[in-house]
Amino acid sequence: MATDSAAPPQVAYHPAIANRWSGLPVVQFGIVSALILALFAGVLADMAHDWWIVPAWSQGMLLPPLALYIAWIRREYVYSCPAIPDQRGLYLTAAACLTYILGRLASEFFLTRIAFVILLAGLIWTFWGLGRLRRLFLPLLLLVSMVPLPAVLYNSMAGPLQLVASDGATRLAQAAGVSVFRDGNIIQLANTTLGVAEACSGLSALSALVVGSLLLGYLFCSGLVARIALVILSVPLAIGVNIVRVTGTAILADYNQEFALGFYHAFSGWLVFVAGLGLLYLTARALHAILDSRPLS
Repeated sequence: MATDSAAPPQVAYHPAIANRWSGLPVVQFGIVSALILALFAGVLADMAHDWWIVPAWSQGMLLPPLALYIAWIRREYVYSCPAIPDQRGLYLTAAACLTYILGRLASEFFLTRIAFVILLAGLIWTFWGLGRLRRLFLPLLLLVSMVPLPAVLYNSMAGPLQLVASDGATRLAQAAGVSVFRDGNIIQLANTTLGVAEACSGLSALSALVVGSLLLGYLFCSGLVARIALVILSVPLAIGVNIVRVTGTAILADYNQEFALGFYHAFSGWLVFVAGLGLLYLTARALHAILDSRPLS
């Protein structure tokens, strides 16, 4: 059975290698942690509230512990790189502080939230050096994906996705012999009318599968090209499975409206995610076989 493809190379660790925590004295660590907590406690609490109440961002609850877990299992790989404090990291730290201030002044939640991740990257670079920052790229990328998109961008993506889902579902339903036509995001059936609302746009599945592609790429692909390709392919894959979901709703509604808008509508969201994740897994294995030059280790 294949094991973790992106597992860090086996390195011989010896105490002679720079101290794991060198560059980050305990007193400085305590002061910096207290300042971060004072600045971002409210920001992080608001973001957690959005994860809880907005289905499209519910996967955000899993990403911080997942990022910490990946950083933990790769700790020997990270610590094998000597800690070399680098003052250039202060530029990134300053950029994070500026982003936070701009977010506060503009009341833009996205800026204040993403500033937290930028600040973590800046502090790692400052105290531990660029080498360790590079080895913590994946956990930091997962933390970036936990931040909900700005409302303007979210709405600008949801509208077109609603139209794509309704158009694709209409064409598939017609191919299946169902009498149906589309008016915008409204699907007209013989006995009922379905509206592809924002919640059915597929944006939730899209965000979840993009995150899933990051993890599956880490686990089952050994090359950067294959991992990037998997992330790119996760977008049409998520759109496709959502179109199939809406098509199923339309076909069932033509025969039994109560079932289509009741049990199936509630269950199909989970079905789409599981099916999409399964297809994404197969895609990851195929990309590894085609694009990766070295076997899984």
